[in-house]
Parts: sequence; C-alpha cells; structure tokens
Amino acid sequence: MMRILVTGGAGFIGSHLCRYLLEKNNEVICVDNLFTGSKKNIINLMSNSSFEFIRHDITFPFYVEVDQIYNLACPAAPIHYQYNPIKTIKCNTVGMINMLGLAKRTKARILQASTSEVYGDPKEHPQKESYWGNVNSIGIRSCYDEGKRVAETLCFDYHRQNNVDIRIIRIFNTYGPNLHIDDGRVVSNFIVQALRNEPITIYGDGSQTRSFCYVSDLVEGMHRMMNKDNFIGPVNLGNPSEFSMKELAIKVKELTNSDSEIIYNELPQDDPTRRKPDISLAKEKLGWEPRVDLDYGLKETIKYFRKILDLH
Repeated sequence: MMRILVTGGAGFIGSHLCRYLLEKNNEVICVDNLFTGSKKNIINLMSNSSFEFIRHDITFPFYVEVDQIYNLACPAAPIHYQYNPIKTIKCNTVGMINMLGLAKRTKARILQASTSEVYGDPKEHPQKESYWGNVNSIGIRSCYDEGKRVAETLCFDYHRQNNVDIRIIRIFNTYGPNLHIDDGRVVSNFIVQALRNEPITIYGDGSQTRSFCYVSDLVEGMHRMMNKDNFIGPVNLGNPSEFSMKELAIKVKELTNSDSEIIYNELPQDDPTRRKPDISLAKEKLGWEPRVDLDYGLKETIKYFRKILDLH
C-alpha cells in the first residue's frame, strides 16, 4: 500500500484515477480547489477509509507525507483556462514548483499531466515526443499551452538539479463519464446538444481532426508510467484513431437518435487543425495502447449525460 497524492483529484480524469488507485489498495489523498472539479465526482469514494479529500489550491504551499504525486491540477478546457488566464499560468508555474518542492522533500515520485497542447497547431503529423511544437506564445490559448511547456521545463530542471524522480505524460483528447457538462469540450458539447435536440455546433468547416481516448485507457497508461522505472518521458498517451469534427457530430447524432441539425460557426483563434499522437514510445516502454473504441466510449459517455440531464 502506498500513500498517493492526486492534485485535481475531483476533476474529470482525477476522479477516475482516484478510484483506480483505491482499487489497487492504495491510500489516496485527493486535493482540489473545486474550480472545475466537483465533489459529485468523488462522492462515492468518501466512505472509503483509505480516501481523504482536502480542498486546497496548489498555488499555495501544501505539506503532506506521500510516496507518489500525480499532478493533474489545472483547468483543461479552453472556456475554463481562458476564464482566468493568470490563474492558469500560476497553477502551471507556482503550483508546479510547490508540487516539485513537495516531491523533493518527501523523495516522492511525481507524475506531471502535461498535454498534447504543447505541440500547438502542429506542423508534424502524427506528433512524436521529439517534436518541439508550434505554439503562439502570446495567443489566447498560451496560458495553458505555454504554462504546460514551462511545467515540463520545471520538472526536468528539478530532476537535473535536485534529482527529483519525475514522470511526464502528454495527454491527448480524453472523454468519458464525469466530463463537465459546460466545459465547452467537443465531446461533451456534441452529446449535450444532441440529447437536448439543440443544434450541434461545429467550429470551422468540420474538417479539423482530433484523436479521442477513453478515460479508462488513459488512467491505465498513467499508472503504468508512474510505476515504470528508468523512463521519465515525456510520453504521449492518447488514441491514434483520428476523426474529423464532422464525423464525430454525425456519430453522436446516430448514437443519441437525435433530431439535432449540424451548424457551423467561426473557428476560434489558434485552434489546432490536426491532432493525432504517435504512441510508438508508449507501446515500447509501457506495453500500453488504448483498447476502448469510439463507439463503446461514446455510448458510456452518453449514458452518463442522460443521467446528469435526467433524460431516460
């Protein structure tokens, strides 16, 4: 049994990770400031004596004795991270420094949840970990993109200078139950609009692509990376199956039996046109690749949103 800290543990991915770690017979300390996370995501874990929830913002120091740290704290949807871009930058810099300081003091291994956004609007396709990216450092998304890039820099500098035991993953688009209903991400947007029979809104002409990884696959990959010796990353974790926004909208319409029409709006600034991970390194080093296909994953996510919207 290990004592594990999960920051952002009441969020979408964090709540699934907390549950997974408890099932592996660990003690889990979940820290979240509840800006985008929700107690509803972890309410069924509260009765577990091995689980502890602490409301805290990691931009302020935090002291605890732990063996491992999963640092997931940071709003991940554009609508949320652009709401307070300075706070987003602080989470990725000051918050990262606080967590790395904690890892240094306790000699804990720390896994940083980085993102495919470090590649920006990529000129390489699919994206390998060796690609340095194409990011607009002064754009409206840069608080997140550049914040995560700096967080990776901090991890490597703490590793080189202080021998902190780091692991870095780059997460590609993830979906599943516990997605925030109003986070503006494409999967939740499309499903909620379809279930309400509202117009399904595509930004741009629908040709831009994403690769969607179901949350259970991602969590397994995270756990494998955390417990892999002699490999610090970064490593891409995502599903290499690539879909256009139009294909996704049509699929969601079919799976929800929705009468929604599909409408097109202007593409937001710096929105990447293509996104697909090269997961060769994850296969080689972790023996990991996604197993859940898009149809199954969307059905499970639709079930969750039907319940949230009280539609049966």
